[in-house]
Amino acid sequence: MRLRVSGQQTGLEYQLNSIIDGEPKESRLPNDIILNAFVESISDRDISKINSARSAIVKEMGEQAMIDAAATIAAFNAYPRMADSTGIPLEDAKRKLTAEMCEELGMEKFQHNKY
Repeated sequence: MRLRVSGQQTGLEYQLNSIIDGEPKESRLPNDIILNAFVESISDRDISKINSARSAIVKEMGEQAMIDAAATIAAFNAYPRMADSTGIPLEDAKRKLTAEMCEELGMEKFQHNKY
């Protein structure tokens, strides 16, 4: 959502589908390939790849950037899961704002039945 809004404000068009299939593609975001590799390695729980990705980020962007990226990944991993596990529904306004992006990313396949 924020990438789409940021793109509207900056005039840049980001390639959101570059993150869908796990194959790193240029998204037009700075350092996209090494940051995506970090996300994927954490998702895969592959210690060797995590260490390699961390080193690449530190080399290219600095240690603080690696720490910020790790914190961001942790937050994105935790917040939605907390909301989902407690059954907190997505607000109608957010559902409307993200409808186009969700369709583009094919997120309907992740929807689950209510209890």
